[in-house]
Amino acid sequence: MDPIDDLLRGVRAAGADLSRTELSPPWSLRFADEASLTLCAPLRGGGWLSVADNAEPRWLRVGDTAIVRGHGKAVLTDRPRTTSSVGPSTTAHTVLLTGTYHVRSAVSRRLLDVLPPVLVVPDSDDCAVVREFLEAQAAACPPGRQVVRDRLVDWLMVCTLREWFDQPEVAGSGWVRGFDDSVVGPVLRAMHAAPDKPWTLATLAREARVSRTTLVDRFGGLVGEPPLAYLTHWRMSVAADLLTGSTMTVGAVAHEVGYADAFGFSSAFKRIHGLSPTAYRRNCRADAACAGAACGA
Repeated sequence: MDPIDDLLRGVRAAGADLSRTELSPPWSLRFADEASLTLCAPLRGGGWLSVADNAEPRWLRVGDTAIVRGHGKAVLTDRPRTTSSVGPSTTAHTVLLTGTYHVRSAVSRRLLDVLPPVLVVPDSDDCAVVREFLEAQAAACPPGRQVVRDRLVDWLMVCTLREWFDQPEVAGSGWVRGFDDSVVGPVLRAMHAAPDKPWTLATLAREARVSRTTLVDRFGGLVGEPPLAYLTHWRMSVAADLLTGSTMTVGAVAHEVGYADAFGFSSAFKRIHGLSPTAYRRNCRADAACAGAACGA
């Protein structure tokens, strides 16, 4: 089982804002803060991508796919903002394919925690065919075709994120670094696969075949928090999605994530999300824009 797939599985578009934009110099494009993730792929020409005014821009060319995390203040322009940047200035016509996402799944929002403000994945054979077909689909959307566009944008987004996670240098990003570790990896996989099990520090240490002290030290150093704290946050993310995406009772959700009774589960849930399970379900339906304090983000 690949835990990264747990996170990517919830990245799904619904009424994807997919657009094909034609630009002539001079031009500048600022990405919307409201979107959780914005995908951008040059189809013709290219542009200079930077996160902030003082950041060194990066040349985004045909074949590259960039993903911008919300609130990253990213800007794509036809000319570099610094004289030290090495690369072309865009004098030709540029065509951009963009798609925006709102990540509402609590499990998938954990994905955002480890993404940089901007990531760029070079051209790959796996994603090229999807990008070409998306270009054709972005030009028109006959009735009934929106669901096709949604799934194609999903494909390109997940393909790009999957390739980014597979890069060797990404292994140092947050909890992701733990999955390839011989001690921490088995523990993370065990918790993700069975959040309902009555895990203790002792049983988790047995999964890793090390002492409890070794596990705590190694886990904290790689993931940034103790094993049982990570387990609680993971359980509450799974529970949040069950509350908003199913009709299960609070008690049934509690058992699904390893709590013997609804009272103990409700207390832990409110401590993590800031709302009781019932209030979270009412305010944060799976089809609602779940963000901010009102949704326990």
